[in-house]
Amino acid sequence: MEKFYPQFAEGFARLLASLEGRTVAVVGHARPDGDCIGAQVALARALRGRGVDAVCVNADAVPRRLGFLTPGEPFLRTDDVLGRPDNYSSVFVDCADHGRVGERLRARFVEPAGNIDHHLSNLGYAAVNLVDSASAATCEILAGLILDAGLPVDARMAQALYTGILTDTGQFRFNSTSRRSFLLAGELVVRGAVPAEAGFELYERESRGKLRLLEWFLASLRMECGGRACIGVLPAGVFAETGAEPEDTEGLVDYARSIDGVEIGVLIEESPHGSVKASLRAKEPAHRVDLIAAQFNGGGHACAAGLNLKVAPADFRAQLISAIAKRLAAVDAAKNG
Repeated sequence: MEKFYPQFAEGFARLLASLEGRTVAVVGHARPDGDCIGAQVALARALRGRGVDAVCVNADAVPRRLGFLTPGEPFLRTDDVLGRPDNYSSVFVDCADHGRVGERLRARFVEPAGNIDHHLSNLGYAAVNLVDSASAATCEILAGLILDAGLPVDARMAQALYTGILTDTGQFRFNSTSRRSFLLAGELVVRGAVPAEAGFELYERESRGKLRLLEWFLASLRMECGGRACIGVLPAGVFAETGAEPEDTEGLVDYARSIDGVEIGVLIEESPHGSVKASLRAKEPAHRVDLIAAQFNGGGHACAAGLNLKVAPADFRAQLISAIAKRLAAVDAAKNG
């Protein structure tokens, strides 16, 4: 079999060696998605297969629709690990920066042993950094590392890794999808991943609250920048109004991007505490929405980025539209230059 990540072979071996005999926290980002949970489950199982005591740690609960990946898997929350002895080594997965896990977990795990990620904005904050922004998903990297190293892959690991690749490639249709994505997905199916199960659990079990939330979001859509950007807003209090959960925002921003003629879609989520969360999606890598997000202390990928900011929602929207307009102008200038 071809090697998927030969450039990371030495680093991954060094990371595994450093974790021997340790208790390891596999730490994922706040409000985890399929790539995050999939990577956590797979890496924790791989480590336990080597005799390493490994648990998964998140600031937020596992989303309902990803629960099929986690039966029997030890998932701890922030308060659980804060109350335990300080003897963990930590590996961060799918975290563009150290603070993506939440400030309390960042303070708890000051010096991560490892950082496995695919975000363009990840500058490396661990002892061993295995970061490849050309990969579609952290699960793509982790699947390649595990297969390259010849580690056993059971059906639960295979399903977790397949799910991460499936979600972060947008069901194999985003720009980041590559030949390697398909090769690894195929290898995972051979090892027990069941595409039909992943598809059903992820896309055929929407809650009524999610559909009500979608209705609110669609009604809020407004065109900006001459129709090249589309912005939708979820106001403070919308979750109580609709019966939805924060995890139900997953995928909503893609409706804004999917409109014909729109190049950048945005979801703004307002908080009652004077802050906003925004997700940005672009149709083409040239739009570099990670650069837009970076202006608000966010980050991510060329086509998918996000941010959290303490600012008045009205002020933020105007600032964001201005930043998007400047980015679109820069793209136009590059094309015409």
